[in-house]
Amino acid sequence: MATSKKTLEAMPRTPKNVRFADWMKLCTERFGQPRQSGSSHAVFKTPRPGDPRVNIQNDKGKAKAYQVRQALLAIDKLSAGETGDQHEPNKKN
Repeated sequence: MATSKKTLEAMPRTPKNVRFADWMKLCTERFGQPRQSGSSHAVFKTPRPGDPRVNIQNDKGKAKAYQVRQALLAIDKLSAGETGDQHEPNKKN
């Protein structure tokens, strides 16, 4: 199993080639224990309002590429210190 740092570095370059076990470990380290697991999905709660969930699935031992990109976005936002959109003005169309 690769280290979390190596997994995180490899994810943007090759989102289709991330092992699910490594990805699960990384998400658990970043977001805590999943609120749902045991089914085909593992759902992690993030501390951000708006889109507070990261959903991951095992696809024959690999991570699903679109979910890798979603998890990367959530990790980037958490790393940047974003905790919500409280200062964003209300958009009215």
